[in-house]
Amino acid sequence: MPLPSPPPPSLLSTAPLPPTRGGEWWAGVRALAPMLLGVVPFGLIYGVLAVNAGMPAWLACAMSAIVFGGASQMILTQLWSAGTPALVIAFTVAMVNLRHALYSATIAASLAPLPRRWKALIAYLLTDEAFAAMTRRLGDTGDHQRYRHWFYFGAGFALWSSWQLSTLAGVLVGAQVPRDWPLDFFLPLTFIAIIVPNLKHRAQVAAALAATALAVVCFSLPHKLGIMVAALGGIAVGMLLLGRGHAAPGRTEHKEPAA
Repeated sequence: MPLPSPPPPSLLSTAPLPPTRGGEWWAGVRALAPMLLGVVPFGLIYGVLAVNAGMPAWLACAMSAIVFGGASQMILTQLWSAGTPALVIAFTVAMVNLRHALYSATIAASLAPLPRRWKALIAYLLTDEAFAAMTRRLGDTGDHQRYRHWFYFGAGFALWSSWQLSTLAGVLVGAQVPRDWPLDFFLPLTFIAIIVPNLKHRAQVAAALAATALAVVCFSLPHKLGIMVAALGGIAVGMLLLGRGHAAPGRTEHKEPAA
């Protein structure tokens, strides 16, 4: 009996599968997975610090579900332990979270066609790490653009779930950790681990250095306003260098002779 002939080459080609909702969701989870190496210890540290500061366990966990912001929760915990008035705590946390206005403005155009429920969901899940993952997909086109919000959802949910679980673990083991351990030192280390791998261009490096210098100089400003000054200063420096970089190639092309 003769063997069947091999299929034509066209049938053997492995064309990329079109994106789907589930595939984009899992792509978002995978994009955020490396960042969880810094997020999970961060959540554990927050849970430990909250319990050691005298915060009830239920309130520490509720903060992670409602506030869902590592830096603001750390600051809130410190102000709580110092007996700071509630209005001052609320204002300070709001100042710290102003950077999210910059994040939302960056991704607003990609969310414009979505229903309001999707915008609310992505806004709730928007964090430093999730924003870093979302910016990779701002230039999507075609089917990838159609299901891009599912990528956002996957990235945000991966961070949200790991943050809730790590907070709970920190609350449960908090009583076993000595109070004199400087665990809050891991907060800046986590942000450094997020930012440094994404510095790939001169403008980005300059923006990070300028923001770092301004954060140190403006550290003594009240209500953590130095964070916003550093963020705005870093953005200004980065945009200035980025504008010069775009202008230089145009001048060079003008001088080149026609072929």
